[in-house]
Amino acid sequence: MADKLHFSLVSPERELFSGEVDQVDAPGSEGDFGVLAGHAPFMTALKEGQVRVHNGGRVTAYDVRGGFADVTPEGLTILAEHATEAA
Repeated sequence: MADKLHFSLVSPERELFSGEVDQVDAPGSEGDFGVLAGHAPFMTALKEGQVRVHNGGRVTAYDVRGGFADVTPEGLTILAEHATEAA
């Protein structure tokens, strides 16, 4: 079984997601990026776009506007200025 990535998506209103996932793709201010378990640590600003969460063959999308992504050895945390689950 492949390693899982711990991912949290938080907006000022609430935590939209927290759990173990396969991969997360996000809209970085310097280009879109993907994160898997074991990714090298980094921090970046986010631009408007979609965060796509891949888990067990399913993809869930969230619309985000601004914020930051922080990749650490513990996982990925996105602190979004605004986030909603995509329709």
